Amino acid sequence: MALYELRTYTLYVGKMAEAVKLYQELGFPALDKGGHAKNLVGYFQGDTGTINQIVHLWKFEDDAARRAHWTAVFANKDFTEGFASKFRPLVMTQEVKLLHAAPWGPHP
Repeated sequence: MALYELRTYTLYVGKMAEAVKLYQELGFPALDKGGHAKNLVGYFQGDTGTINQIVHLWKFEDDAARRAHWTAVFANKDFTEGFASKFRPLVMTQEVKLLHAAPWGPHP
């Protein structure tokens, strides 16, 4: 059964433009180049409700695959030194939720 990981980063007010630029120029290219984007369902930004958040959803075969994925991502210096070291100071809070698909409806 697939395992989904929902990551929500709440940024400091006024930091969204900088975060978007970092993701576009460094974060996603490092993930994609390293072959780490294959489990990515998508990145999202809220327009109403809670704002100043970047949300991303990942899909894995199981928890072992999820853990192996993040181990590989954080071993990627383009990601950790090039992107994450610049992104982290913009983040006020981080929330990670592990989700299982309900037995009805579509599953991306």
